[in-house]
Amino acid sequence: MNCLWCFLIVIALCLGSSNAIWDKNTVHFKNSLAPKNTLKISCVSDEDILGFHSLSPGQTYDISFHDSVLGTQIICDLWQGPNYRFHANFKAYQGKQIIVRYGLNVFWDAREDGIYHAEGKETPKLLYKWIVTV
Repeated sequence: MNCLWCFLIVIALCLGSSNAIWDKNTVHFKNSLAPKNTLKISCVSDEDILGFHSLSPGQTYDISFHDSVLGTQIICDLWQGPNYRFHANFKAYQGKQIIVRYGLNVFWDAREDGIYHAEGKETPKLLYKWIVTV
């Protein structure tokens, strides 16, 4: 039975890999908000608390990591606007169990109307609207 699990893990690694077999996955955040509108980001993964980061318009923040065979997950909170009244909470990355991916780029772009998402060379699509907090 142990040999079967080892074999399945090796197959999953091979199927989940691209040409760059050992490259880390990266989640990219970009502040595309209006001038003087700071974006505050706080993320946690299943392994770490990644802390708070403030981005001025045009700045980016990247999180690079290797997938876990148990399924890597990164959950983030984003705030913007006067007194950070506009908020969004979402899974920025959800890995798959056993199938490990390498070299994946996930893009999140904070804009005035919400948070846009794209993977690889896809065109960004609006995925989350800002929620007004009290």
